[in-house]
Amino acid sequence: MAHPRTFDAGLLFSGKSSGTKIMGYAAPSEYTPSVDPYYTLHNEVRDVVVWFLMPSPDPLYLFGSVGAGKSSLIRQIAARLNYPVFEANGHDRLEFPDLIGHLAVHEGSMVFEDGPLTMAMKQGGIFLFNEIDLCSPATLAGLNTILDGSPLCIAENNGELIVPDPMFRFIATANSNGASDETGLYQGVLRQNLAFMDRFIVTEITYPSRQVECGILHRMFPVLPTEVTDKMVDLANDVRKNFMGASSAHDALEVTFSTRTLIRWAKLTVAFQPLARQGISPVLYALDRALGFRASAPSRMALREMAERIFPITTD
Repeated sequence: MAHPRTFDAGLLFSGKSSGTKIMGYAAPSEYTPSVDPYYTLHNEVRDVVVWFLMPSPDPLYLFGSVGAGKSSLIRQIAARLNYPVFEANGHDRLEFPDLIGHLAVHEGSMVFEDGPLTMAMKQGGIFLFNEIDLCSPATLAGLNTILDGSPLCIAENNGELIVPDPMFRFIATANSNGASDETGLYQGVLRQNLAFMDRFIVTEITYPSRQVECGILHRMFPVLPTEVTDKMVDLANDVRKNFMGASSAHDALEVTFSTRTLIRWAKLTVAFQPLARQGISPVLYALDRALGFRASAPSRMALREMAERIFPITTD
C-alpha cells in the first residue's frame, strides 16, 4: 500500500495552484481507478473535493438522475488522488456479508475472504456503494455504527476487530435522496430509514453543462463537425427535460441521455458514416442503436421527431 501524501487541490483539479492541501496517496494501487483523459471535472466536483478536504468527514451520499455521472465523478477524483476504490452495487437481495466478507474453502481449509467494505476500512480506501437506495433499510441498518466511525467486528472471523484506517471514506450513490422515488421513473427504489440517512452529508449531482459535454464530444470525436456534436448535446438536453417532465412538448419519455449514452451515440455515428452513401442518415441510424431501441414505440417515435427537427432529413 502506498504512503499517504498531500496534493495541492487547485493544481490537481483546475491546473492553478491554490495552496489548499488535500490528502491522497503517493502512488496508485491495483484498486485505484485509471484516469480518463477525456473526463471533465464539472461543477459538482466542488462539493466532493471540499468533502475530501475535511478531516474525518461524515459519509457522503450522492443522488441524481440516471447517468448523471455520480460514480464516475468519484472514480475520477480518486484516480487523481491515487485513492483505492472498493465498490459494491445495491439490490433488494443484498445481505450484510456481501459487504464485509464470508467464509470460503481454500486448499481444503475454511478461510475468511474480506468483502469490499472490510478491504476499504483496512487499506484506507474509498468504499463506493452504488445504488444504495435499492437495498432494504433493515439490511442497511447494520452499517449505522460503521457510518458513525466505530470499528467493525466480524463474528464469522473469530471476532476480528477492524479499526477503520484514518484515510477510509464511505460514499453512497443513488437515484433518490433516500425519501423514495416520487417520479415513478426508478423501479425498486426504497424509502430509507431516517436514522440511517441522518448520518450522511447529501449532495445532488446533475448532468454536466452543455459546454462541458460539447467539449467532451469535440475532444473524443474530432472527425465529427462541431455543429453536429453541439446539436447532439442539444438533443440530449431536450430529451432530459422530457424525461424529467420539465417540458410539455411531448409526454414524458421513459428513457434519457446519460453522458455515457451521448458518447455512445457519437461513436456509432462515426462508425455508421458509410451509410450516408446509401441515403441513410448516420446520426439518426446511430440514435436508434444508442438509445431509441430501448424506448417504447411511442417514446421512440417522439424521440425520432425531436431528432429530425434538429437533424432534418434532406433528399436530393
